[in-house]
Amino acid sequence: MSHWTAADLPDLSGRRVVVTGANSGIGYEAALGLARHGARVTLACRDAGRGEAALARLRAAAPGADAEVRPLDLADLASVRAFAAGWDGPLDLLVNNAGVMALPQRRTADGFELQLGTNHLGHFALTGLLLEALLAAPRPRVVTVASVAHRMGRIDFGDLQSERRYRKWPAYGQSKLANLLFMLELQRRADAAGARLTSVAAHPGWAATNLQATGPTMAGSSLEARLAALGNRIFAQDEARGALPTLFAATQDLPGGSYVGPGGLAEMRGDPKLVDMTSRAKDPATAARLWDLSEELTGVRYVFEAAVAAA
Repeated sequence: MSHWTAADLPDLSGRRVVVTGANSGIGYEAALGLARHGARVTLACRDAGRGEAALARLRAAAPGADAEVRPLDLADLASVRAFAAGWDGPLDLLVNNAGVMALPQRRTADGFELQLGTNHLGHFALTGLLLEALLAAPRPRVVTVASVAHRMGRIDFGDLQSERRYRKWPAYGQSKLANLLFMLELQRRADAAGARLTSVAAHPGWAATNLQATGPTMAGSSLEARLAALGNRIFAQDEARGALPTLFAATQDLPGGSYVGPGGLAEMRGDPKLVDMTSRAKDPATAARLWDLSEELTGVRYVFEAAVAAA
């Protein structure tokens, strides 16, 4: 659809929404767009101070918005469990947005490689723990935010946590490929269980957010930081336009398994449209193996039948 903007969002009054990483960037803009159209939005943020500042900014931009902040650190499964345990009632929409990109090697609180642990395993656990709340809603949807970087991704089951060798960009690509494998496998398993759940994904193209600066800053590389800033100025679209594929995926009538991105050259910018993914992302055998391993690593098991029965 050409020239689709946030103004084209439908009325979302009464719909309960969680957006992870909503204190800045794509997450904040998605939360703002959803709140402006009536959704009851929870900003799930790692840093409480930044979350409260984002909430104040959102309320100034959308007076009367029904929004709140709750703590969530996707790099700590105890925090993920606490967030899910504190949720009460149905959940209409979960936007798995938070992420880290091309960082120096770090580990999560649970010992996972930080990019895989945050981008994939944290969201895998969160979605599973919120599954019953999702299936209690009339038309639940999960949007997983991926990246064009999934195209360089490989799932290395022999060294999934990069313990033998760590390279920041391949590790990022692996985590984003994992996002799409999860999205499709979630839809397959929901369908098999007769669960009325829609699982879709989106990517922002090249959007100017703080993601590009975080890695160089952590590594202490002023040259990389300057190059990232220059790339943002020349090539990137702003955060609001970068959030449009997420908003489109969250609200439009799409079949499960859809993937939305910018429609311009190389999917870097432009109006949202349905885009394709690599054959590796569509491989059901890899997806099933990653799913089983993710359940083992996180200790979160998806019991669709029980969730469907409870709903």
